[in-house]
Amino acid sequence: MAIITVDKTCCKGCDICFSICPKKLFVPSKTRNSYGTNLPEARNQEDCILCGMCERLCPDGAINVIRSEDTKTGGEEKHED
Repeated sequence: MAIITVDKTCCKGCDICFSICPKKLFVPSKTRNSYGTNLPEARNQEDCILCGMCERLCPDGAINVIRSEDTKTGGEEKHED
């Protein structure tokens, strides 16, 4: 699972993320930024395949994709001694 965030101070509303996401997770939100555009919102983040295309191709560097810890460890803390 991924945690996908959009930096409202950087996003200019180009909407590239809407078309580039292979799982079509991005939808327009009702939140507007200082540019007056509706910010993209990643819905159903559990469906993210962690390809990182949105993060890499965002011209403003506004998208951050973080692999959730639950995905890495199966929900359990694992420590190597």
